[in-house]
Parts: sequence; structure tokens; C-alpha cells
Amino acid sequence: MSETATLNPALTESAAARVRRIAEKQGKPAILRLAVEGGGCSGFQYKFELADAVESDDTQTQTDGVTLVVDPVSLDLVAGCTVDFVESLGGAAFRVENPQAAAGCGCGSSFGI
Repeated sequence: MSETATLNPALTESAAARVRRIAEKQGKPAILRLAVEGGGCSGFQYKFELADAVESDDTQTQTDGVTLVVDPVSLDLVAGCTVDFVESLGGAAFRVENPQAAAGCGCGSSFGI
């Protein structure tokens, strides 16, 4: 496996199953876009949305028939991360395990590098 492939963000099986259910309900393709925006309590925040298509410059990975796409600007900030879907007493949410994040917040949706 090439070094670039190992740095691509990935979905867990749990996250892929959740994306597939949401996409089916909304009648959209099972494509989850992960982006990074400035803001949040730690400097950057993750943004998730279902995409209608993969853009030509997106990096993409697949898990159980679900595609995770990341734009080139966001890729530098999430390379090597894993997107999981976690359900607990506190609620259910997508969580990003980002090896590059030097700081995070309690809500898990923002990070600092």
C-alpha cells in the first residue's frame, strides 16, 4: 500500500452503515463529504454533509459501499483520520479520530493543530 493511501481518511463500518441509512432516507447517493472550516472552540471544526457526486479533485475512500470524500484543502488537516459513528447515553454523533489534532474540545466537533 502506498504512503498516500494510508493517509487517506477512512470510515468505520458503523459510520458507513449510518451514512447508508441517512442516504437511503433522503434518496441520495451514499457519499459523505468531510470538510474542515475555521471556527469552533479549538480553531477548526469538522463539517459533514451528504454529497450528490464526487468532485474531480476530491480524495475518496470506500467502506462497505459508502464513499467518503474530502476536498484538497481539508485533506491536509484530516489526513490519516478515521470517521466513526458513536451512540451513547449522551446521544449519537459522527466522531473524527484525527492523529494530527493537538487539541480538541469536549463536544468533539472542533480541533486545533
